[in-house]
Parts: sequence; C-alpha cells; structure tokens
Amino acid sequence: MSQQPSVMSELDLKRIRSAFPSLENVHFLDSAASAQKPLSVIKAMDDVMRTHYANVHRGVYSFSQTTTEKFE
Repeated sequence: MSQQPSVMSELDLKRIRSAFPSLENVHFLDSAASAQKPLSVIKAMDDVMRTHYANVHRGVYSFSQTTTEKFE
C-alpha cells in the first residue's frame, strides 16, 4: 500500500493557522461545540461592537440597518 501525499502542505497549514490567533499554539481541540474564528471575522466583530452594534433584521433605526447590511 503506497502512502498518498498530503493535500495540504505545511506552508498552507501555517498560513491557515495564522488567520486563527487562538489556534497559534494549539495542536488538539477537544470539542466542536464552538468554532474558532479567523482574524478577519474578529476584526469585523470588533468594528461592529465599536461603531454600530444593534440587532440584525430587527430595527428600522440606522444602527440596526447598518449592522444588517454588513451582516448580509
């Protein structure tokens, strides 16, 4: 039986891990109950929390409309 080469190279793995700050030094996760977020999502969440946090799809005021637009 021949061993197939890995589809993902070590370089790809490093690039992917760099997008998820919480996984930088983690080698094993014991639960899939919560998803780790890439840095781009963390930055987007930070922007929403700092500038226009509101419920999505639930308001007619500007903060809610802006948050809904960004969510979609």
